[in-house]
Amino acid sequence: MRQERLQRMVQLLKTQRVVPRRAFLQRLEVSPATFKRDLQYLRDRLGAPIVWDRERRGYRIELDLGVGNSFELPGLWFSSQEIHALLTVHQLLESLQPSLLTPHIDPLKKRIETLLEGDPSASGDLRKCIRVLHMNARAVQPQHFETVSSALLAGRRLRVTHYNRARGRELEREVSPQRLVYYRDNWYLDAWCHLRAGLRSFALEAIHDAVALKTARRKVSERCLDDFFAAGYGIFSGRRTQIARLRFSAARARWVAAETWHPQQQGRFEEDGSYLLEFPYSDDRELSMDILRHGSEVEVLSPRALRERVAHQAQALVALYRQDFN
Repeated sequence: MRQERLQRMVQLLKTQRVVPRRAFLQRLEVSPATFKRDLQYLRDRLGAPIVWDRERRGYRIELDLGVGNSFELPGLWFSSQEIHALLTVHQLLESLQPSLLTPHIDPLKKRIETLLEGDPSASGDLRKCIRVLHMNARAVQPQHFETVSSALLAGRRLRVTHYNRARGRELEREVSPQRLVYYRDNWYLDAWCHLRAGLRSFALEAIHDAVALKTARRKVSERCLDDFFAAGYGIFSGRRTQIARLRFSAARARWVAAETWHPQQQGRFEEDGSYLLEFPYSDDRELSMDILRHGSEVEVLSPRALRERVAHQAQALVALYRQDFN
C-alpha cells in the first residue's frame, strides 16, 4: 500500500541520512517509475524537503537548522483504519450544524484526504458511505451560535433575547453560560440566569438576539450542573424529581429494553414478557410525549399525576378523532 511505502521511505531517510536510489528500489521492492511517483508525491503533496545529494550520490532530508534538526510529516503515521475513523468523526461533526469545530477541523480534513490518495480502500466517497438523518431539528442562527459559543469559551456573560414559546413572548435576560448541550438534534445552553437567580436551560433556536458582555461569567461547578440538569428526565430536569414507573407490552418490550431513557433507569422483564421501566423525572411535558408515542403498548403505573396527565392527553386525542367515526 502506498501509505506504508511512504512511511518506509521517510524512515530510511531518517535512519540512514543519505539513501541511494538503488537502496530504495531494493528495500521497497518497487519499480523505478513507482519510486519516482512516490518521491514526487512526498515532495509536492506532503511538503517533504527531500533533495538529491550529488557528492554522496543519494537522497537526504534537507533540514533548516534555524528551525530544528528533525522532520515529521503530520498525520503520516496514522493507519488507514485510523484515518477513516478521523474522517468518520469529522463527517459526524459536520452534521451538527452550525458546527463550532468545522473551521478548525477543515485544514486537518484536507490533510487527511491528501494522505488517503492512492489508498485503494479509500476510493469511496465518505459522504455516500455515512448518512446522518435528523428528526425535529430546529434551525439555529449561525451568528447567535457563534456569539454564544465564543462567550462560553471566553468565560463572559451574555445578554440574550429569549422567546418563551409557552407564553408566546420574548424576554431579555443576562446569563452566565456554562455549557452547550446537543440533545435530540437540537442545541441547548445551560446557563445561570441572573434574572431568575438560578440555573436554566435555553433552546438556542429560541434565542433571537445575543450579545457578549465584558463582565466575567458566574462559574457553576460541574457537580452542581449535573445535580440540577441530570437529575430529572431529558431536557426538562430539575431538583424536584419523582420516579416514573412504566409497563410496556411484551411486543414493545423487545425494543424498549434496549433503549436508554435516563442514565439512572432500572428495568426488568416480567413473567408475562412485559417490561417494567423506572427512572427519575422532574417535568412531565417531554416525558408524556415519549409515553404517548407508544400508544396502547405502554401503561403509566405511577405516579398518579403522570398517569392522569397521559390519560387526559389520550382522551383529548380520542375526542379530536371521534367525529370521524360517528
